[in-house]
Amino acid sequence: MKRSFSFSCLAKNFFLILFLCLAGMLEFSLLTASASDTSPPTGVVEAHSENTTLDIHGKVVNPHGVGLDEAEIRVFAGDQELLPETEAHAAHGDQGIRTEADGTFQAELKVSRDALSNGLKIHISKPTYKNQVLKIAPDDIVKGSDGFLVRCDATVDRMIGPAFWIGVGIFLVAYILISFELIHRTLAAMLGAALMLTISYTLGSFNPEFKILTYETAIKHIDMNVIFLLMGMMIIIGILKHTGVFQWCAYKCYQLSRGSVIILSIILMFFTGLTSAFLDNVTTMLLLTPVTVQIALSLGISPIALLIPEVLASNVGGAATLIGDPPNIMIGSYAGLSFMDFVINMGIVCGISLVFLFIYVKFYYRGEFAKATVTDIKAFTEELRQKYRITDSELLSVGGIIMSIVIGMFLAHGVLHMEVSIAALFGASILFTYSLLRGKIDLMEVLEKDIEWTTLLFFMFLFMLVAGVESVGFLEMVADGVLRLSGDNLVVAICLVLWASAILSAFVDNIPFTATMMPVVAYLTSVIPGADSGVLWWALAFGACFGGNGTLIGASANVVTAGMAEAAGYPVRFFDFMKAAFPYMVLSVALANIWLLIFY
Repeated sequence: MKRSFSFSCLAKNFFLILFLCLAGMLEFSLLTASASDTSPPTGVVEAHSENTTLDIHGKVVNPHGVGLDEAEIRVFAGDQELLPETEAHAAHGDQGIRTEADGTFQAELKVSRDALSNGLKIHISKPTYKNQVLKIAPDDIVKGSDGFLVRCDATVDRMIGPAFWIGVGIFLVAYILISFELIHRTLAAMLGAALMLTISYTLGSFNPEFKILTYETAIKHIDMNVIFLLMGMMIIIGILKHTGVFQWCAYKCYQLSRGSVIILSIILMFFTGLTSAFLDNVTTMLLLTPVTVQIALSLGISPIALLIPEVLASNVGGAATLIGDPPNIMIGSYAGLSFMDFVINMGIVCGISLVFLFIYVKFYYRGEFAKATVTDIKAFTEELRQKYRITDSELLSVGGIIMSIVIGMFLAHGVLHMEVSIAALFGASILFTYSLLRGKIDLMEVLEKDIEWTTLLFFMFLFMLVAGVESVGFLEMVADGVLRLSGDNLVVAICLVLWASAILSAFVDNIPFTATMMPVVAYLTSVIPGADSGVLWWALAFGACFGGNGTLIGASANVVTAGMAEAAGYPVRFFDFMKAAFPYMVLSVALANIWLLIFY
């Protein structure tokens, strides 16, 4: 009884204490609310009749002049922070102002006239960059008709901290996993991207120095133009293969070569390089890979011996024109270079490089080519003619018309200002619909077997990985090194831009690296004597395009070809590709280097 009574008293006292605490908290809240009617909280500008608005705008850039997105801007008048007039700027969970994708920002702030008498302090912060405080003198604040105006432009420097080392470390580990094929390349890329994001939102939430990249940045760096282009062309090819056209093409190529595997390889490389100059090289390899596999199987040799030379030719051919490779499109747009500028300045070198490729392949793959098991060439040609026929001429005719329209849209995309992926998806949707209505194909078969989902996912995660090392400043550091070492020497600048672009493009995607290098090249072109000929733009284009031949993940065409070969049962090993391709990449870049030094 005594124990029960004590517990009852304790419970009563507990609820009494809880009631008194709640009553005290309520009284404190009421007093605080009452006090707020006469005095503002610390750090917030008082709202009274002397308040006005301050329109602040400007741009935040890195040392290369490239705008920084998602940089946070906080404005202080003395010890008081000036808050935006609208709630739009609080969407990120704080009261700061965020820069747009191009580094610009604009906001209307609440401010009292007296607070402006001592000027302003602008705090700029962004993970992996040094925090910066700018002072705005009272004389720099302009009186407008409805309030006050101030412009604030800033250049912020990089900071090498934990995010840099962790981001670069994760990228290198993922690259090692891909290189040594310890796990599938898609899984390795996914693991790396997931680690970067997880660390950014765990450790990075408590300490901004650990923030590698944001989810928004990672998603923004996924080039959906590439993803949708690949998807659309995979659907078109998956449908056209039901017509037997690829097997027929295999027969015609062998017929032209008259049984010589070397000549056959040269025909395929020449056709691939020429086609890649007018289509993008990814599309070209999507079209030719099924044909090449059929040819190689007919000859009794490994398809890899024909596919790797083809993809090397596609990257070289794509460098010859404005529309052949994405870096060329970016450079042409940035520097104001035309289609014919690329043909004149890069076409000859690309042609010479293709000739050297023919010789290189002849010696490198002579052992594999010797394994061809055809003895009676005439009989085998007739056998191929009988075996590889067009099986559905109606579907082939419709598919041919649609493909012609798609290719025409590819060629006119500069005039139409339309992404190539739109043309690919348009053609794929029309051909897909027609084939289904006519009962030519099975919907699930195309979706499950003909679309290489692992390849598409690999590209998406690889874009995220590269976004990580770009966000922490690794690519910018390389660009700074080129800028610092080149000085005023044009020869040194040509060699540095060319070889740095080639080596980096072999190991990271050449699109973000090209974007990082373009302001550097523009600056070097303006300050180095003799660079006004535009030679550094061609050095960057040669390096970015030719460098993609260095490794399996150096160019999109490489990855696509490897994915389709793997689906056909012939996986392309990372080091096997690098062993065959890297020496030729060095050779082709050396040829470009000699050309640039002699003729510019």
